[in-house]
Amino acid sequence: MEDSVALCDALIQSGAKRLTGYRRRLFQAEVTTALCGGCARRAERRFGWGRETVEKGLHELRHGIRCLEDFAARGRRRSEEDPRLAADIRSIVEPCAYADPELKSPRRYTNLSAREVCDALIARGYTDEELPSERTMRDILNRMNYRLKRIRKGKPLKKVPETDAIFANVQRVRDEARDDPEALEISMDAKAKVALGDYVRGGKGADRFSRRSNQGLGP
Repeated sequence: MEDSVALCDALIQSGAKRLTGYRRRLFQAEVTTALCGGCARRAERRFGWGRETVEKGLHELRHGIRCLEDFAARGRRRSEEDPRLAADIRSIVEPCAYADPELKSPRRYTNLSAREVCDALIARGYTDEELPSERTMRDILNRMNYRLKRIRKGKPLKKVPETDAIFANVQRVRDEARDDPEALEISMDAKAKVALGDYVRGGKGADRFSRRSNQGLGP
């Protein structure tokens, strides 16, 4: 007799595991009403079901309503949901961040890596156990709309408003110098870099072969 009761209980437990949510609670409530006198505590001792879940199922069975599941509240909370940690991350990253140059998204760019943010948080008193891993910190920064991007230096202007005036002045001086017989005009390219002396060809001059061939010879 006891073996048959244990077998029935095992089948009931197996059937409950195959159900989820509202259907499981309703099944547990019906079993509790039929076999446990409607007592959630007795169902907990006999079948190992959670007492609060059984009581919720009994409540739904009596009143004919269904409680909505709060799936969003399940699982582990995200690290950035901690107000203190989120505020510290923003205070570290924000001074090194800049907005999207095209203003097409609220995304912020920063030149700080996830490892540098973790090191800065440790310097503020956090421990390694309190902080997420470097990879998780990278995901946290992405969820906070921060993207790792090296800040590009400003490009110099190719032409300034005074460019035309500068060249006009140079042309005027050249015209005056051409009329002066004592003036010598020299053309020089100030941008090109030419290696001279010890810095050309690794310190070897163009006449190295002639010097080598003349070694040991008299004047």
